[in-house]
Amino acid sequence: MAGVPAAMLDAAAERFRLLADPTRLRLLNELEAADEIPVGELAERAGVGLSNTSKHLHQLERAGLVGRRRVGTTILYRVADPVIPQLCEIVCASLRRRYAALAEQA
Repeated sequence: MAGVPAAMLDAAAERFRLLADPTRLRLLNELEAADEIPVGELAERAGVGLSNTSKHLHQLERAGLVGRRRVGTTILYRVADPVIPQLCEIVCASLRRRYAALAEQA
């Protein structure tokens, strides 16, 4: 990460902080699978309470990771940053390799 400005590193650390929460990762995973989904259905699929889901969605939206749009009285949420699914896949692929290597050693 040579040559990356300190302010950008701070912003990257904030993004990783947001992604470090298992509940937010579950919500993002369900959002990615559903494409767009109302908050109540998202909460149910992720197994998270409605108010907790709303709190996490607000944080993710403020950071530009999720977006929302209104359709009548319903608000639909979606993953707004296309890098998020790619980043999650990179991390999960690394974990799969690590777990496979550990299983071979056992």
